[in-house]
Amino acid sequence: MNKKLVITADDFGISEDANEAILRAFKEGSLTNTCIIANGDAFEHAMKEIFPQISEIGFGVHLNIIEGKTLHPINRDSLLYDSEWFYSNSFGELLTKSFNQTFLKEVETDFRFQIEKVLEKAKVDHLNSHVHVHAIPNIFRITCKLAKEYGIKYVRTQNEIPYFIPDIKKHFDSRFPVNLIKLGILNIFSYLNRRTLKEFGILSNDFFGGVTYTSYMDENAIKYCLEKIEKTKSLTEVILHPTVDRSRRDNYKEFLTLINPELKKTIQHLNFELTNFK
Repeated sequence: MNKKLVITADDFGISEDANEAILRAFKEGSLTNTCIIANGDAFEHAMKEIFPQISEIGFGVHLNIIEGKTLHPINRDSLLYDSEWFYSNSFGELLTKSFNQTFLKEVETDFRFQIEKVLEKAKVDHLNSHVHVHAIPNIFRITCKLAKEYGIKYVRTQNEIPYFIPDIKKHFDSRFPVNLIKLGILNIFSYLNRRTLKEFGILSNDFFGGVTYTSYMDENAIKYCLEKIEKTKSLTEVILHPTVDRSRRDNYKEFLTLINPELKKTIQHLNFELTNFK
């Protein structure tokens, strides 16, 4: 098999329910990889209670400057967070501010604190980000710079080949047109960011899955994504956001997808080999 597939659960550390889903999906299902939010409410639970049980999983830092509080609350005049230390920018605002050198210095400092907090607990083999904010080209450059400095080999890119699955309900979902806009933006950024990867000598996935159907991925979404990838000797990353909290219906379905034995059969049928960034 020349086509390799990394299946990632983002948001490790965001909640105990997400942590439990990641534990079970790795032990019982097709999950091979995860990434932790350093300022997540359940960070300590993730690292003390869950990670020792899944130490063979691919493990990255899910850099976060869009939700929750900073780990580095020192600047009352911050462009990154408010006076209560909460991150205060949308993706669009981060993009606009990414041309401001003062702002970029803040981002670099914040990312450093997150990476170093995680490195105190475990070895890290890849970097990505919450809501894909590191894809913004000037922020991507910072991410690659830090990856090289800390000896982290991989940084995520979002080169997702457009595809549609035969499920009309998904396409009438209010999230779908937003996801398509996001897909177009991220594909453009990924094209630009390839140059930065080469400049810093950082590796990345060749293809990606998880933007078009963000937050409602299932076996069909993964299957039709992988069917679009015919290129051999490629590395694809597919992301989900699982939880064992049944009240979060879509994310709970993503958890069920990960532990469904049929998913592994589908992956094998399409001639992909499961792996991670280790």
